[in-house]
Amino acid sequence: QVQLVESGGGLVQAGGSLRLSCAASGDTRCISVMNWYRQPPGRNRELVASITSGGTTHYADSVKGRFTISRDSAGNNMFLQMTSLKPEDTAVYSCSADLTTIVTMNCFYYGDEYRGEGTLVTVSS
Repeated sequence: QVQLVESGGGLVQAGGSLRLSCAASGDTRCISVMNWYRQPPGRNRELVASITSGGTTHYADSVKGRFTISRDSAGNNMFLQMTSLKPEDTAVYSCSADLTTIVTMNCFYYGDEYRGEGTLVTVSS
């Protein structure tokens, strides 16, 4: 299992920046992909950005060029640097981790996903 805790949310004016952090603990060696999701008020959860254990990144079109996802070398912390924030970026941001089977590392997971509780980002106009 993996435990995830987000931090760094808050209130920021449009055009400003915030850096979110996601601290992972537990079977972090078994993580194949980590993701940032967001859920705006009254809307469904949407994928914001992903990063694989090999460092490959993916971004939603709405945040390309403004947000940057990264992980530390140990893979226990993930970050989302958000710049040029817009009111429509207001949402609860949460991180998730997809775990997989890696026999040599004693990992035996089959598509398991773990999620954090989230942190609120509010962008004022």
